[in-house]
Amino acid sequence: MIEMARRLDEAAKLDPGPERDEALRDIVRRNWRLWTILQAALVDPDCTVPAEIRQNLLSLSNFIDKRSVEVLADVDPAKIAVLININRQIGAGLMGNPSDDPAEAQRLRDEAQASQQAEPAAPAEPAPAELENAPAVTDTEA
Repeated sequence: MIEMARRLDEAAKLDPGPERDEALRDIVRRNWRLWTILQAALVDPDCTVPAEIRQNLLSLSNFIDKRSVEVLADVDPAKIAVLININRQIGAGLMGNPSDDPAEAQRLRDEAQASQQAEPAAPAEPAPAELENAPAVTDTEA
């Protein structure tokens, strides 16, 4: 997840033009594929992830699906900031970083919250309530 966040960020920082747009489309597709694999594992009947965590991750996956479609339809680096932040937070949680460095965990939460607040609300459909109220990833969830 953290590597995917780095690659998304790297593509977003390329100079504007057709090459950047193609790089963004490619990495957003790869990120979407990663989240699709995660979704498949979470809905598997043999999945041992606790139900609450599984539901939260599936809600995030649903948001990733919608945002990926938006970005692929209209390439805009600003639209992937939330994808980058979600990947960083989930990746840090899986690696145990929140318990290892509380200051870094707080920085990631603050960064994600700022990114969500900076996003203009889509006129046709507001952001999913699950994402707006999603709890921060903690060391007990990793």
